[in-house]
Amino acid sequence: MCLGVPGQVIEWIDHDPIFGKAVIEFDGIRKEVEMACVPEAEPGDYVIVHAGIAICKLNIEEAERTLAEFRRLALE
Repeated sequence: MCLGVPGQVIEWIDHDPIFGKAVIEFDGIRKEVEMACVPEAEPGDYVIVHAGIAICKLNIEEAERTLAEFRRLALE
């Protein structure tokens, strides 16, 4: 099974179309992520990240709903 996690684009490190990288925040934790699949993402956008690679953009409502569900599951 694979799990994609929503994260918010904080800043681009390198906006190269093939080797682009950005800082993504996952509920307070920041990681460097490969961005070749979503070069159109802007700071503030949400993306789904799997295995260190942002694979698609996600609207803010869906991202917040998913993050809220992850938080709820962590408390159970």
